[in-house]
Amino acid sequence: MTGQSQNRATDDRVGRMTPAAEEPRTAPPYGTPEAPRIAVRGEAHLEVDPEIARIGITVLARGTDRRSALDDLTRRNATALDLIKTYGQAVEHLETGAFSISPELTKHGRGERIRAYHGRVHTTAELTDFTALGELTTRLADLDLTRVDGPFWALRPTSPAHRQARQQAVREAVQRAREYAEALGTTLAALVELADIGAEDSGRYAMAAPQGRMRSAGYAAAAEDSTAAPLDLEPQRQHVYAHVNARFTMAPPEL
Repeated sequence: MTGQSQNRATDDRVGRMTPAAEEPRTAPPYGTPEAPRIAVRGEAHLEVDPEIARIGITVLARGTDRRSALDDLTRRNATALDLIKTYGQAVEHLETGAFSISPELTKHGRGERIRAYHGRVHTTAELTDFTALGELTTRLADLDLTRVDGPFWALRPTSPAHRQARQQAVREAVQRAREYAEALGTTLAALVELADIGAEDSGRYAMAAPQGRMRSAGYAAAAEDSTAAPLDLEPQRQHVYAHVNARFTMAPPEL
């Protein structure tokens, strides 16, 4: 076979294969007169009680030399941790987030001289017993050089409230689509698409409560007087939101 004959044969094969290689056409995105589509948005907003509360505990120490500052910090941190652990199962989670010890330099003089050392340990405690929360917060705030931040109220990521909100949003989308279809004198035929565009609360851990700070009155006083009245803490209600987009087909209306 000559070169020209081979080229013509190759061209014929390519010409025959081209139609088969074409991509199939996609369905129109907005429906047809025979199957009109309807797009709606479903929303849900729930207000529920919190499930957990977090408090941040910062223990401080100051010394003229590094070793004394570190020893004081270790002792005060151990005292705070031992106190927290006495509440047993009321404390669901306890973790140390940060530790630091740094020198403080004098502001005057030609050379750099260390005036003191400052130490800091930050711990986070997560509680599920809100009755114990007020008492523990008060006792921690009564320790020497101890700061308490919180409480920060929250829901767990696996809270049933999130599922309830998502389901409610879907039901609202279906109901809204039916109302539109009824306004046209027809009914829904099928669900085409359901898009979750953000079933969410105000944060993974909704910490909307003000960051109240309480400083200790004195370590010795805390050891001698354990009758400090516990704080009366009212749990802050949590807001859970869910949003979905839904598309349906409906029977052709008679306009």
